[in-house]
Amino acid sequence: MGNQNIVWHQASVTREQRQQLKGHKPAVLWFTGLSGSGKSTIANAVELKLNQLSVHSYLLDGDNVRHGLNRDLGFSDEDRIENIRRIGEVARLFVDSGSLVLTAFISPFIADRKQVRTLLPEGEFIEVFVDTPIETCELRDPKGLYKKARKGEIEHFTGLTSDYEAPQSAEIHLKTDQQSIEDSAEQVVQYLRDNGYV
Repeated sequence: MGNQNIVWHQASVTREQRQQLKGHKPAVLWFTGLSGSGKSTIANAVELKLNQLSVHSYLLDGDNVRHGLNRDLGFSDEDRIENIRRIGEVARLFVDSGSLVLTAFISPFIADRKQVRTLLPEGEFIEVFVDTPIETCELRDPKGLYKKARKGEIEHFTGLTSDYEAPQSAEIHLKTDQQSIEDSAEQVVQYLRDNGYV
């Protein structure tokens, strides 16, 4: 539902001109996986590699976004859906600017990730499944969240008391219990090279 008095303002500079100025193709690298899977760590490593390649990028991290844009949202299914909707809209603006945007969010529901994909032109949404067994995530538990969830101190914790729907056909599939952060980051960058993004 939208306001009929609001009209999209057409900018004078086109997305093609922005892309040409930047010298690479824009896209969203959507990192999804359980808490503790390594999404943020790998996304950071990928962004560092992109920076070294002079690629214009920006990383939207789940925790960081919840400090500002989404600080009014909790972790109910409804709030998680709204969290991803907002991030999808922000990511779309970054792509329109010609940037390569990385997002690191649990984003547990297939339908929500699919919804973000529909916001973007074909080929500009790259799903990166950071596939890590929950046992490994729980052993890592960098923020102590699994421990709190097991004690009942956190409601709606993905993988334990709230569902995680794994991607069925992600463009990039990382298995972080079998490969290093460096190897995972290189796999992502190689995909971007192989497919003409950078």
